[in-house]
Amino acid sequence: MALTIAAQKPIHQTHAVEVDGAVDADGHILEPPTLWEDYIDPQFRDRALRFNLDEHGLEELEIGGRRSTMSRNGFPSTLGAMGAPDLPAMQKDPDRTYLREAPYGSMDPQERIKVLDAEHIDIAILYTTVGLLWEAEVDDPELAQAYTKAYNRWICEFCAGEPRLVPTAHLSLSDPAAAARELERAVGEGARGGYVAPFHHRGVPLGHPDNDPVFAAAQDLDVPLAIHPTFEPQWTKGTRMGTWENVKQLRLLASVSASDGVRQQFTTLFDYGVFDKFPRLKVLVLESGAGWIGYWLDRIDAVYGHTFIGNRVPLQHKPSDYFRERVWISADPDERMVPALAERYGISRFMWASDFPHADHTPEYVHDLNELVAMFPEDQRRAFAGDNARALFQL
Repeated sequence: MALTIAAQKPIHQTHAVEVDGAVDADGHILEPPTLWEDYIDPQFRDRALRFNLDEHGLEELEIGGRRSTMSRNGFPSTLGAMGAPDLPAMQKDPDRTYLREAPYGSMDPQERIKVLDAEHIDIAILYTTVGLLWEAEVDDPELAQAYTKAYNRWICEFCAGEPRLVPTAHLSLSDPAAAARELERAVGEGARGGYVAPFHHRGVPLGHPDNDPVFAAAQDLDVPLAIHPTFEPQWTKGTRMGTWENVKQLRLLASVSASDGVRQQFTTLFDYGVFDKFPRLKVLVLESGAGWIGYWLDRIDAVYGHTFIGNRVPLQHKPSDYFRERVWISADPDERMVPALAERYGISRFMWASDFPHADHTPEYVHDLNELVAMFPEDQRRAFAGDNARALFQL
């Protein structure tokens, strides 16, 4: 049975979703600190991901046998800090650790069910947390595959026997053929889909034919393939804003640009004609907002249909036609453009996600969700709140 850790904190103040049948399309768990040591294939155990203390007693990750350059100086303590008002202080306090700060419902399946009950949510689709961090620092394809396999083994055990918690598999495109095999293996153990990061250490676009084995596997297994934001190597960020001293002051910019990689990689699927090559492929765009999709589709539709550039794109139909049939997108509960977009592109394309328990999303998601759902016509509310996710994941 998977290692689980009950939270040291009591359940947080909760509020109830007002519509029946809600499904959280993108919730997260916090992995046990020893997951990769316990679940990785033995030949990689010496390079398993580990939690260590630095010379100041602050937590940091060890990734691939080396000190992390991106997850250090107490950063792991903030990974479950949704709603915390004092992130800088938390990160600098040796007593406030990853485990001590883990909120109720983030590390134990039965606790998570109690949170769902309290919030009147039927089901949570679960994604990784620490797994969003390490891939930016692992450029060894074999080690990357070992890390994903270890996590996927654990999350399938974590959710086993509890149909209200739905596991998804972490896939690394460092070796597409191996990732395709891992998706098949993980689905066999209970995973209901897979996700990939919005970058590749070799700079290969997501839609590139190199990644066809993963698209083929997702199509054949009839499971959605999601694109989810992760930490990315610094080279993906460019130098538009100059020095790091400049960049770290641009907090609001970071809040809207952090998902640029997802938006860009999603668009490469059209540039390479992926939806024509794999006509039953289902793609899910996560944690990147949904309000942008209207402008995005208008623009690429216009270029495809009315310019010489579009004549060189290998598509049989307009990009928006594929979106209406083969793409789903999650919205933050605090977005307000989604009902208008759903009216244009179809309510079945849209769902909501909490991002619980991560600090970069609001703890007021239930209040926000209730306001957002009330903006839809009454006959569409349950679809947005839960039925679209049910249909996509075949729950």
